[in-house]
Amino acid sequence: MILVVDVGNTNTNFGVFEGEKLLFKFKIMTKMERTSDEIGMSIRELLQVNDVYPNQVDGAIISSVVPNIMHALINGIKRYIEVDPVIVGPGIKTGIKILTDNPREMGADRIVDAVAAYELYGGPVIVVDFGTATTYDLITGDGGFVAAVTAPGIKISAKALWEDTAKLPEIEIMKPKSILAKETISSMQAGLVFGQIGQTEYIINKIKEESKLDNIKVIATGGLGAIVSDETKSIDIYNKNLTLEGLRLVYNKNKK
Repeated sequence: MILVVDVGNTNTNFGVFEGEKLLFKFKIMTKMERTSDEIGMSIRELLQVNDVYPNQVDGAIISSVVPNIMHALINGIKRYIEVDPVIVGPGIKTGIKILTDNPREMGADRIVDAVAAYELYGGPVIVVDFGTATTYDLITGDGGFVAAVTAPGIKISAKALWEDTAKLPEIEIMKPKSILAKETISSMQAGLVFGQIGQTEYIINKIKEESKLDNIKVIATGGLGAIVSDETKSIDIYNKNLTLEGLRLVYNKNKK
């Protein structure tokens, strides 16, 4: 079994694979400050709840966009799971060629998503990740990571609404029954969700137009991706476990 870890700005997502099968997954909040002992014990306990014990875990891999958590996370895994995790970063084997102007700037999560989309669905492919930020990445038919677009995610936009305006409340992000909203909450939901759908369709169409590539598939992932994917024909496939699958694939390329 292998433990895969995706450290995002909001949550840290874990998955346990046996071969190609994702057995289970769980998450903890990223922004809570924890020691390596606290992190390690939390992971160990969450594994044991699912009847997995440290001696059954053969390896681990981490992708992270939050550098200040890494020391505690790595040492927690080493101490309590007793494996030395692979870290997604410069020099790691991915099978993807990063052809942007500064490859070292590319987030580990985007690289992992690109690997999964390319290997599972082929290229050319656009990967849309609806996370804290909404990202759009283009991978060519021969595995070249050639372009990246970054926009505020739905939650960032929502947070700006209720934190920077005096009378707008904090709301649940969901698609309202109609865009013809008649009160505050549904009007905010309409703006957030339908605005994200419109942005998604425009950016995907613009990438297809300027890249001049034929038969581009569009794969979406991320927590709020299901809401958008259900409402647009611009997205071909929604895979909620794309990042975890990508970590598994990268681990297999780098295991000793």
